[in-house]
Amino acid sequence: MTFSNGLNASAATLTRLRTGESNCPFSGMCVTCLDGCPGLCEIGKSAIRGKEILYPQPFGKMTSASQKDYPIDYSHFNIMGTAVGAYGIEADPDKAIFPAVNLESFAGANGGIKLDLPVVIAGMGSTDVAANNWSHLAAGAAICGIGIVIGENVCAMDPNSEIKNGRIIHSPNMAKRISDFTDWYSGSGFIAVQGNVEDTALGVQEYVIDKLGVEAIELKWGQGAKDIGGEVKLNSLERALQLKGRGYIVLPDPTNPAVQEAYKAGAFKEFERHSRIGFVEYDSFMNRVEALRNAGAKYVMLKTGAYRPADLARAVKYASDAKLDLLTVDGAGGGTGMSPWRMMNEWGVPTVYLQALLVKYLDKLASRGAYVPPVAIAGGFTLEDHMFKGLAMGAPYTRAIGMSRSALTAAMVGKNVGEAIKSGKIPNEYKKHGDKIEQVFIDAEELKSNLGAEAYGRLPVGAIGVYSYFERLAQGMRQFMCGARKFSLQHITRDDLVAITKEAAEVSGINYVMDCDAAEAEEILG
Repeated sequence: MTFSNGLNASAATLTRLRTGESNCPFSGMCVTCLDGCPGLCEIGKSAIRGKEILYPQPFGKMTSASQKDYPIDYSHFNIMGTAVGAYGIEADPDKAIFPAVNLESFAGANGGIKLDLPVVIAGMGSTDVAANNWSHLAAGAAICGIGIVIGENVCAMDPNSEIKNGRIIHSPNMAKRISDFTDWYSGSGFIAVQGNVEDTALGVQEYVIDKLGVEAIELKWGQGAKDIGGEVKLNSLERALQLKGRGYIVLPDPTNPAVQEAYKAGAFKEFERHSRIGFVEYDSFMNRVEALRNAGAKYVMLKTGAYRPADLARAVKYASDAKLDLLTVDGAGGGTGMSPWRMMNEWGVPTVYLQALLVKYLDKLASRGAYVPPVAIAGGFTLEDHMFKGLAMGAPYTRAIGMSRSALTAAMVGKNVGEAIKSGKIPNEYKKHGDKIEQVFIDAEELKSNLGAEAYGRLPVGAIGVYSYFERLAQGMRQFMCGARKFSLQHITRDDLVAITKEAAEVSGINYVMDCDAAEAEEILG
């Protein structure tokens, strides 16, 4: 098996090669590097713009994900159907129809969090692309009855936040993010607020519990897209100084007079704000969980990234001992609003491998009778077959699929198309459906009926896109599950998958397709 990780040119970094596809597979360089070329590859642009080329561009207007082709991914597994029996419903052709499939899932140590669809929109933090689309995304999550997490750094990045004695006492941005969900909440799903090192120091979790009525807190160890803290770009000296004053790492140092002069002279147009990395230790983790519960948190969750296997084992063990309400495990290769491009491609344990390890570790806990936390798996999931495979490979522990990049895409497209319709500039692709939102968006009339005309009129138009996207996933999931004769999620098992390569079978523990049902087939044949 061969695959290139050169990536000396990518749409993510707005770079390209002079020789097109004729490149060295290991270095990624053009086969011939010509003196006289203006240098539009990553190496060439780095010679001119330096550290700026570390990150996907343009920041604040896009999301990005790994371009690396891993040896094994979920396409190396197929979903099994059967012509026999039914689970979760009477085996009657008039009753066992795919619209009857129940997609409800439950999280929480005592099953107290109901999800109408087994999805959690993973942490959307302080990046511009998340902030600019949040109202659409949050309202969409609420009307779909799924979970959504407010990511790190939101309070400190709020220019209108009030901080007293190093603690947050008011953040209009955070308050609005929460109300963007709760205004549409009808009993299913949840909103959680994530916390990193800076958030913890500012008392963000205590603030949202005490002042904003948040019930769920997510502790953050990391994510699958990067091995460092969060980062964003700052487009003014004033913002850079403000964030430096709030305790962040800001590069270059905005307090340095020489840096200020270079910025004013136009040598660069953006500063970088970086979060610190955290350090995990058992006693301090358990103490923090207890402190959050004492502060009033009804649910405490943990999000961990694509770290080495020993760190995954720690996450599983700590989540078990603390009886956490959800453990989200995020594999490498997913997506982000801003992570170093090479890191996103070359760091961490890819999702299939990480989930295989996760199941192994959870099995060990279960065999000892220990508490097994509800799990969400994230890292590149976008469509219904991905969802089924993630739930089946992680059965019986996986209760939800973590998504963020695809959900944000649905919100952005819904927002942009909706605004285009209102302005009379309908994209050609959608003109054939009509010139009104209720004609172009297939689920708009259904939403208007469900919500009522007044509420529907207030709904951010991008939320219709989110709703339609997840309705498509729900329909697709029901069809896959009906074919497998599994009419509710708790009946999905690892046997509902086969590996179509021996390497995929070896890594995952899923049956190789040619070995599947071997004993049963022999018995049938006599």
